[in-house]
Amino acid sequence: MTTTPCPPLADRITKSLLGYGVIAGPIYVVAVAAQAATREGFDPTRHAASQLANGDLGWIQIATFLVTGAMTVAAAVGIRRALGPGRSSAWASGLIGAYGGALVLAGIFRADPSDGFPPGTPAGMAEPSWHGMLHFIVAAIGFACLVAACFVLATYFSRNGAAGWAVFSRLTGAVFAASFAVMASGVGGAAAILLFTAAVVLAWAWLSAVSARLYATVGVA
Repeated sequence: MTTTPCPPLADRITKSLLGYGVIAGPIYVVAVAAQAATREGFDPTRHAASQLANGDLGWIQIATFLVTGAMTVAAAVGIRRALGPGRSSAWASGLIGAYGGALVLAGIFRADPSDGFPPGTPAGMAEPSWHGMLHFIVAAIGFACLVAACFVLATYFSRNGAAGWAVFSRLTGAVFAASFAVMASGVGGAAAILLFTAAVVLAWAWLSAVSARLYATVGVA
């Protein structure tokens, strides 16, 4: 009877950390989609996912931010370990970790209610609160870090002969940056919000795919 040798502890730790990167996106997307479909008054063509943190059930979105943010930070550590030493590894890990930290802060500093959500909120945009302003600031910083991480890893993949992954990373970064710029500008209405929602799903899919790819390479000579 033969036994399969146990992988080294360091490899198991790295795989565990990367595993959080694989599942963080699906957890976030499913949690937001379920809330969007069931929360009274929420309209995905008028309201951003961050606004789900308001109301009696706002704790669900707050928990989603905190949990998936912590998972993203763990994935960043796993990416650093999987890629090994080097500037690309350090930058990619740091930027993705900063994005995870921004998600955690987004859960702490709630977005403001607006445009009829939660029910009872007046139509239109209200005067921003201090926590609403901080939410927007940390979100903008986090999104910028995510976009930068896409391009850093695109360069890494290109240098290592993974052209398809380089294109995927650049496309994700470009689409996300463009969609956020359009939504933040206030033009485009429902189309801008839906485009940004699609870009968020794409970004989470990218992180899941990159984490899964690196997971498969850990311990491979």
